[in-house]
This record gives sequence, structure tokens and C-alpha cells, in this order.
Amino acid sequence: MAEETHSALVNFLSDPATLVGLGVVAAGTAYYLSSRTTPFSPPVPLGNQTSEVPNVFSSEGGERARKSPFQKTDDLMTSFYEDAKTLYQSFQRGKRESKNGPCLGWRVGPDHPYQWLSYQEFGAGLVQLGVETGQDSFVGIYARNSPEWVVTEQSCNYYSRVLVPLYDTLGAEAVAYIINQTCMSVVVCEASKLLPLIKHSGNCPSLRLIITMANSISSEERDAAQQAGLVLHTMADVKVMGRETPVELMPAAVESLATICYTSGTTGNPKGVILTNENMVADASGVLALVESSITIGPEDVHISYLPLAHMMERLVELFLFMNGARVGFFRGDVKELVNDIQALKPTFFVSVPRLLNRVYDKVIAGVSASPIKKWLFQKAMASKRREIERGVIRRDSMWDWIVFSKIQNTLGGRVRIIVTGSAPISAKVMDFLRCAFGCLVLEGYGQTECAAAASGTVPGDIRGGHVGVPLPCNIIKLVDVAEMDYFAENGEGEICFKGPNVFKGYYKDEEKTKEALDSDGWLHSGDIGRWEPNGTLRIVDRKKHIFKLAQGEYIAPEKIENMYITSKYVAQTYVYGDSLKAALVAIVVPDEEVVLKWAKDNRKTETFEDLCQTQAKAIFLESEPFSVDNNGLTPTFKLRRPFLKSKYMATFVQLYSQLPS
Repeated sequence: MAEETHSALVNFLSDPATLVGLGVVAAGTAYYLSSRTTPFSPPVPLGNQTSEVPNVFSSEGGERARKSPFQKTDDLMTSFYEDAKTLYQSFQRGKRESKNGPCLGWRVGPDHPYQWLSYQEFGAGLVQLGVETGQDSFVGIYARNSPEWVVTEQSCNYYSRVLVPLYDTLGAEAVAYIINQTCMSVVVCEASKLLPLIKHSGNCPSLRLIITMANSISSEERDAAQQAGLVLHTMADVKVMGRETPVELMPAAVESLATICYTSGTTGNPKGVILTNENMVADASGVLALVESSITIGPEDVHISYLPLAHMMERLVELFLFMNGARVGFFRGDVKELVNDIQALKPTFFVSVPRLLNRVYDKVIAGVSASPIKKWLFQKAMASKRREIERGVIRRDSMWDWIVFSKIQNTLGGRVRIIVTGSAPISAKVMDFLRCAFGCLVLEGYGQTECAAAASGTVPGDIRGGHVGVPLPCNIIKLVDVAEMDYFAENGEGEICFKGPNVFKGYYKDEEKTKEALDSDGWLHSGDIGRWEPNGTLRIVDRKKHIFKLAQGEYIAPEKIENMYITSKYVAQTYVYGDSLKAALVAIVVPDEEVVLKWAKDNRKTETFEDLCQTQAKAIFLESEPFSVDNNGLTPTFKLRRPFLKSKYMATFVQLYSQLPS
């Protein structure tokens, strides 16, 4: 689904008609140029963005830890607001800030406006169905983003229950594993997941209640549930029960467990990341401190929710928006209509991932490169906007916005004032393009599920790309030696480690893996290799995990090599493999079908994409079928399943090695 979402948005943004209206060039040159906005001033000195933490040294031979410029006291931030220290309090604060205004938005069709929701009855209804309150009650949710998803989450916060998201792409086996490990008794699911969940419930003895988001239950569904020994209700039923028999609220405490977020490993069962109310609120507060250093978030702000809520990145974003009374509108679940939903909602806050933004950039560049006039106009516009941004002028009302960029801006509703990206590295040139094209702040975050999503972020106004900014004020960051890769903390390089109130408590019922991630001093080891830049920002330079040694003793980090090759427009995916008995690397490469077919057309070749991939170069294997979640090549978070790919292509690797010089 995520792949289709990316394609739908990319195709719309990169349509030539979306790029430039050349017919307005003559009129545009007469556009009034003097409407300059006040230059934006970065909130901290960009030449010295972090400072060392006194008396905090690595027990493993590393350097001092560094702290955020937004950390105003010696204590790490646990909450941005005094009246929002838990998830429940954060949501209540948002209701007060918005004067109980619009919160969750949805629309029923392309010609309908967004409707908005407020609520409280659902949580009490669960009690009437025998679902216990408190920390021993685990509530599963198996659905795409929707108002019902957040209603379920808030009901857990109202009654101290623990929310356990089930990935839309996890698959039946992993879902059963999670239900059994948590002894889950109730799952809230969307209509499309109901029958599959009932079908596999025989492997989940603790499961006894399913609540469907559908408006009604079919006879087939009711019969299947009865045969499986399950109680089945709609969310509407549960809300009625809550209204008829209210139950006193039992909000969670700061230290109470809030969620178990399962991360999809590249092998084996998923790991359950234990996150408390403090973890999540501290992280959202850290992000808020960074953003609000330059932009105030309030009830007039709107966010489009389409990235999976089953992942912590989207939940973090929505939490810090909710605590400020902002609104969240949901796409309808149809990826082909995502752009239509965005244009109807007109968000001010847009969050995306590098995979999508990179493709948008590539398609736009390909579109303007098709015409010398378009290319010239685009380059002039970029150069002019870049000069303004370097002076601190961020706007979307210049001549070049009117001529070139306004149509791109309007594809996202025309009101976006901040774009946030994370989950993977993004290039400086793409960040530069986004700032120029959308005329807004563009920030990059870095972190992982184990620190509630984010641990660092770029400072507003820092337009130098290639780094992930500064620590959030809720955590400090240090680097530790990775001697086998020649990274040493005394040189400002090493494995990135986090410590603070946003760092998780461990993996659920997995002490061994917890000890691998958290050391005895409470530092979370990320597996990423970082370098402190002269200005105090953090740059990701390598990856510790998945490293292996070649025959000559050289250590290789395959992800670093893979990331280098996918910068080519001809390459969509690549998997690098090395044998410890061999002196060279081999790889499986998935070409970009659209780019390759255009090349074939330009060179008068008539072969299909599959046929072109059969024309193999020596010691290179071209794969026509992309790695995906469906074919087990990717995890639900789009990381390579290395053990699976190794097994699948082992015969190919043997053949490739046979073609190399001995």
C-alpha cells in the first residue's frame, strides 16, 4: 500500500502540467518584486549548534556527550507544557487550546468536504464489554489510519490501557505472534481485516473479542466469529454502551506503559518496543521545542495523516500536534485519491519520507529536462529562490513562485508552511529543491522506534544539507568506538548512542535483545555510525549493523554501498552481498523501470523491461521484480530482508563469483 501511495503522489507532483506554466512568463516578468518578507533568523548560532555535557563520558572509551541548544536547564526535557505530562493530559490540553474545536477529520468522497469529530464515549464502552482497565489490558488495533484509529488510542489513554498496533503488512503469522506474546484479549480492526483475523484466531487462545470499524456485521462474519468462539461488536455498539453506562476515567500516570510498538526485524519475530507515557511525551516535547523555536503550532494548523500510524513517526507527529490543539485529517485509504484528499484538506504541516521525496525530485527534474526552455526557466527559478533562502527569506509569493512553483505548491493544497522528513537519509539537493519549490521550512529528523521516533533534528534556518541536526532537548547523544571499522570517538566518529527520558524501557519479554540495545549505563546503541561536524551537527556516515569481512580482512557495510548506487536514476533498488571467502562484492540490482524504458525508447530498442533485464553484464545480475513486502524482500518498514534475499539469490551469487577473476 505504501508503494502505491508513493506512486500516486509522485505521478501527480511530477506531471509536466504541474510543473511550469510557460504561457505566463511574459506577464510574470512584470510581477511586483519588492514584496519581500522579513528575513528569517535561525534560533541558535549555526556555527556552534551543540555543546558538550560536562562530566559525561563514554564507559567504552568515547568522547563527551553533546546536548541540544534548546535544552535550557541541566535536566533533560520531559514535557514542554506543565499541563501536558501524559498522553491523556496532552490531548486534554489540545481540546482546551482549540476550545473543543475540530480534531479528527475525514471525508466520504471526492466531492465532499472534510467533517470533524470530537469524542469520549468509546473507552467507557470497552469496560462494559469486560475489557479490563489498567496496565494489564492490551488492546490491539489492526487498521489503516482513520479517526477510529485515534479514537481507539485515546480510549486506551483514558483508561490506562496499553495500545498494541498491528502492522497492515505484518502478515498472519506475525500478528498471531504479537497477540499471543501480549496475551491480548481484544482487537479493534477495520472491515477488510475482520474475516482474516477470525480465520487465524484459532492460533490465538487469549483473543476473545473483536471490534470492527464497519457500520454493520454480515451474517458470514457473525457466523465465523461464533464458530471461532469470539464475541463480535461494531464500534458504534461500543460507543452506545459507553453512553448508556459511563465509567469513571482512569488516566495513565507519567510512568505508565502507553504502547508496545512492534518493529519488523529483517529476520525472526518482531520485537516489542516498550514505551511509556513519559517516553512519548518527552519525545514529542523535544520536537516541539525545536519547531516552536521558529514556528508556533496552533488550532489553525492541519496535518494530513497517510504514513502508517502503526509506526512511531506518525504517532509522534500527531501527538505534538494534538497537544497544541491542531487538526489531523485522514486520507480515505485509496492511494489513487491521496492527492485529491490533500488538496481538499489544504494541510499546513506535511510529513513524508525520503523515498517519496526523492522520487518527486527525480520526476520533476526529468520533466523539466525534456524541454530546454523548461529547464532554463526552472534553473533560473531555483537560483533566485536559493539566493533568497540564503538571505533568510522564506516565502511563496515571489515572481518565480507565481511562474514556476505555484502549481507544485497547489498539489499539496498551497498552504504548507513546514515539511518534515525522516526515517532515512535524504540528500542536500532534494532538501534544497523542497525549500525552493514549496517556499517553507524543511526539517529533517533522525531516530528510531526505541527512542519513541526522534532523537535529533535540523535547526530551522540551517540550510546546509547532509546532516541530521542536533540532539533534541529530551536526550543527549554520544559516539562510541567501532574499532573494527576504524571509527574512534576521540576523532569525533563512532556508533551513535542516545540517553534520555524518551529512550525505551526494553523489548517486551525479551531480556537478551534488550541487553543488546541498552548498555548498563542506560545508553541506547543505534547501530548507526555518526560524525560530529565542526558546527556541532551530527552526520550519519555509515552503518554498524550487517557489516561483514571479506577475504582480505576488509570490513564492509553493505548499506553504505547500496545507498551510493541508488543515487543513479537508473537504479531503483540494490542488495549488496559479500562472501567472507571472497575478495570482492556482488549485487542484485533492480533497475528503475520507467527510466530504463525511456532510455530504450530513446535508443530505439523495442524489448520489454523483463527482456532488457535478461541482457546481463558480467558479474552483475539485473532483477526485473522489485523487492517488496509481498514477496518477502522487504520488511513492513521497507528495509531489506537480508537473510531471505541471501537464501533466494545464493545460486546467483555463486554464478556471479564464478565470473570474477580468482
